[in-house]
Amino acid sequence: MKILELNFERSWRGGERQTLYNILGFQQAGIHTELLCRKGFPLERAARDQNVVTHSLSGIFHLSLWLMVNGRNFDLLHAQTSHILTWCILTWPFHRRRIIFSRRVDFVPQGYLTRLKYRAAYRIYAVSNAVRKIVADFSGRSDILVATDIVMPQSLDEQRARAFLAAQGIEQGTRIMGTTAALVPHKDPLNMVEAIARLAKHRSDFVFLHFGDGALLAEVKEAIERHGLSHCYKLAGFVEQVTDFFSVFEVFAISSQEEGLGSSVLDAFLYKVPVAGTDAGGLLEVLAADRALQVPRRDPEALAQAIDRLLSLSPAERQEMTDKAFAYVTHFHSPAYVTAQYLKPLQKELSELNETPKQPRK
Repeated sequence: MKILELNFERSWRGGERQTLYNILGFQQAGIHTELLCRKGFPLERAARDQNVVTHSLSGIFHLSLWLMVNGRNFDLLHAQTSHILTWCILTWPFHRRRIIFSRRVDFVPQGYLTRLKYRAAYRIYAVSNAVRKIVADFSGRSDILVATDIVMPQSLDEQRARAFLAAQGIEQGTRIMGTTAALVPHKDPLNMVEAIARLAKHRSDFVFLHFGDGALLAEVKEAIERHGLSHCYKLAGFVEQVTDFFSVFEVFAISSQEEGLGSSVLDAFLYKVPVAGTDAGGLLEVLAADRALQVPRRDPEALAQAIDRLLSLSPAERQEMTDKAFAYVTHFHSPAYVTAQYLKPLQKELSELNETPKQPRK
């Protein structure tokens, strides 16, 4: 069996990392898997570093032509974004392969053509039950499946993180908290600033690091200055290998209004950092009461109180919470578990690969 993973994004965010992890998971299951991606961007470099067979192209025209000529060499095309799903569907008359699609965001899709595209995919996998419901309601399909995100432990470079803190003038002994979230509306960074402003009114022993960039940068900067938080709320921008900073976080916080799952929360669980977050989308499933603290969306006071509570945990309470989170993430988000979520519904199809491929759904 041969699978082609497709992701044509320029960024390196959760979806791109999961594309790579899906490839590695399928490979661990003994399935030959290759990648089609955009030339010269982070996903290409990350895949080549893992010795993945990579086909990198410079634009949509080349992508379409490549699929028309070479798509037939694979048994399944796995579209990792809605954008790339479009081109898999449009080139189907040439390659005539089964197309599966992973949906990771909890935005409600729009448009009749998008609905047709979703109905044409052979199978759709949602990253959480929250996303599954959105896609099912939109597309009218009752067969949407759940295949969640994978986490893979990495060696953390604590020395790099400590050097960053020193360069920022952050004194030893300061309690370090943080988030890794783009400065975009659905991540609600302004809510995070409001929460830290409330926290700063009654404690001054911390610095909050915000890793990420985006369209709301100017507004977030203005809010930080307006609240007088420049000394404790640090905008760190986009940083490669940001997981290194989980080695110094005492608390991880997430303030999203919408969230397909929350892969950064899974990282926090993996590296045993206590988490406070909102009840947005898939976070409702991930942030169970015994392994994290969950608060309502757009409630900065509740988020501030949750962060304060985590900072006040005794060593035993912290250990109990993080152990439960670690046990959860290493089982339900392991490569083997998630890969089985993808492959189990396809067992019948896998046995029929020598037959003529079925057409996309009408």
